[in-house]
Amino acid sequence: MQAWSSQNDLGIAFDSSTGFKLPNGAERSPDASWIKRDFWDSLNAEQKRNFPPLCPDFVIELRSQTDSIKTLQLKMLEYIDNGAKVGWLIDPKTQKVEIYRLGKQVEILQNPGTLSGEDVLPGFVLKLSSIFKDV
Repeated sequence: MQAWSSQNDLGIAFDSSTGFKLPNGAERSPDASWIKRDFWDSLNAEQKRNFPPLCPDFVIELRSQTDSIKTLQLKMLEYIDNGAKVGWLIDPKTQKVEIYRLGKQVEILQNPGTLSGEDVLPGFVLKLSSIFKDV
C-alpha cells in the first residue's frame, strides 16, 4: 500500500496497489484514490491493513489497451453507489474523460487539458497532456 499525505493534510492519496472492501462487499483497487483524513483516521490499525473497509471519496481509473470501457464504466458507477463523491474515468485512446459525481449525471469531456478535484479535493489539478500525448 502506497499512501501520500497532501500538503494541506486534508486526506491521503493511494496508488493502484491499494485495495478497498466496498460496503457492497466488492474488493476494488482503483488506479488512484483519495480519502478524507478524518475518515481514514476513524479506522483502526487492523482495518487499515490489506483491504480497508471503505470506499474512497475520490477515484481515478485509467483505461489501458486491454480494458473494456463498459467494465470500467460499471466499476465507476459501483464506486459512486458505494460512497465515492467524484470519480474520473480517463481513456487515453479516445482522449475522453467521464466524470462521475454523487447524485449527478455522468459528464463526458473530449480532450480536456486539465481536471479539477472540485470541492472534494480542493486545489488538486491533473494535467492530461502527458497522459494523452502517448496515444
